[in-house]
Amino acid sequence: MHSDWRCDNCGGVPPFHVAEHINADIVDSMLHNRTTASEQTPFWCPWPLPTGWMVTGVGWAGDERTGARATAVACSGPEPLGGGPADVVLIAEQPGVGLGTRFAGIPGLDPGHLIAEALADGQGHPGPHAKIKAAGHPTPLWCVKSPEDRSAYVSEAKGMWLYAIAWPASAGYFLAEHVVLHDLSDGVPPELVYGAPSPYLQGKA
Repeated sequence: MHSDWRCDNCGGVPPFHVAEHINADIVDSMLHNRTTASEQTPFWCPWPLPTGWMVTGVGWAGDERTGARATAVACSGPEPLGGGPADVVLIAEQPGVGLGTRFAGIPGLDPGHLIAEALADGQGHPGPHAKIKAAGHPTPLWCVKSPEDRSAYVSEAKGMWLYAIAWPASAGYFLAEHVVLHDLSDGVPPELVYGAPSPYLQGKA
């Protein structure tokens, strides 16, 4: 018998909670309802938001014992190359959770081996594939292999894995727009704009 939430393939996993709707009150409620142990897990949000972009969902993985071991913030807006709508899910997670790899559509719980592969594949271009700022610090991102319908970038910030997963794959160019990530735990900007719930965060896409 186990008291953990369990997956037949992965064993014990933290349950994933997603708000059905999104507005300022829901974001505040999700931030304040986390346990003390989870306060270190950031909720990454681009701020300022690029033109036309909105926050379209929030979620977290964990339970009443562990608190939030991983968090997710979804954003939607115009596809950078002008091809229609785009969606990006930003995930922060402690090692061994697997929420980021689930959304990225890649195997395993942690992406370390995929970053190593990206570095090996880019021997002629050893630099990172994208650069952003997270919590005021320059943060390199590495593009890792993922299904063709999306692009997945991985890094580390505040001592945790940081994922940026974009649909369609070309929406990864969003990360070239001088993106600055703000931790909503440090304060929710009153000017934040909210949109219809992201189907990717809701698991309906």
